Amino acid sequence: MDHAAEAQRTDLMTITRHVLNEQGRHPESRGDFTILLSHIVLGCKFVASAVNKAGLAKLIGLAGDTNGEEQKKLDVLSNEVFVKALVSSGRTCVLVSEENEEAIFVDAPLRGKSCTGSLSLQIFGIYMIKDKDNVTLDDVLQPGTDMLAAGYCMYGSSCTLVLSTGNGVNGFTLDPSLGEFILTHPNIKIPNRGKIYSVNEGNAKNWDAPTAKFVEKCKFPQDGSPSKSLRYIGSMVADVHRTLLYGGIFLYPADQKSPNGKLRYADANSELQSVLYEVFPMSFLMEQAGGQAFTGKQRALELVPRKIHDRSPIFLGSYDDVEDIKALYASESIIG
Repeated sequence: MDHAAEAQRTDLMTITRHVLNEQGRHPESRGDFTILLSHIVLGCKFVASAVNKAGLAKLIGLAGDTNGEEQKKLDVLSNEVFVKALVSSGRTCVLVSEENEEAIFVDAPLRGKSCTGSLSLQIFGIYMIKDKDNVTLDDVLQPGTDMLAAGYCMYGSSCTLVLSTGNGVNGFTLDPSLGEFILTHPNIKIPNRGKIYSVNEGNAKNWDAPTAKFVEKCKFPQDGSPSKSLRYIGSMVADVHRTLLYGGIFLYPADQKSPNGKLRYADANSELQSVLYEVFPMSFLMEQAGGQAFTGKQRALELVPRKIHDRSPIFLGSYDDVEDIKALYASESIIG
């Protein structure tokens, strides 16, 4: 037995240990937040296991019907798993999800003392409720500045969980041999400026002027700096994850067809993005990593949603890159 290797393995920072360390920074805490996060981690492990057993192609609906039963798609499976995991934690009062048209109010016997949450296929956000004895939809419709924690999980050949509890951003990778998420990307800090921009250029003809000017500047800079490279996967989590690690900017602008951004509900074949499920959690993470998030009008986290499926344009990434597009929107406002 390699005792040095075994000793190294026992010194690994697991996500459980990390969350407990975070709890230790708050002597007044009762452990509710830790329990809730542990159930989110459990949900991530369950979905990762399902992906590995069934194959990602089947779970995203790319494979045909092979056993007489329709394969359950990843978004549906993930939603069911996380709703059950969060309700069973006993620490949630109300949940909203991109897969559910209405908010899910947890029955009083299962209700938690403090938390409400928003869920996307791979993204989550956590808020504090105002009064556990009088839970209303207003507990969900809070500005992003009230968010306590956020994160996302990516599934595939490896499973990565990125988390912030308001004290920086950390990335964890699932070690199948241990069944634990191990800290692999401590204290993530996004570069002040990046070499990549990420946007769906198929919508270019419908962009507003500031977005068009910014992308033109990325391709053909006038200050002698190198051109930025386009990288666009079409999955917000994957594109933002790359942006978080390497810098640059992710753009999902409003256009002439969708003045509130192409952020819509209930179409499983579309790119589902929304204020509560994606804009707020991703903006929270980006700011915690030293970047910015902007809607074209204001700081993204300062939005106040009116409905649970509200939509918004979003520009997020490296601080200086977002400053550039903010300046273009400010100039457009002055000219207008």
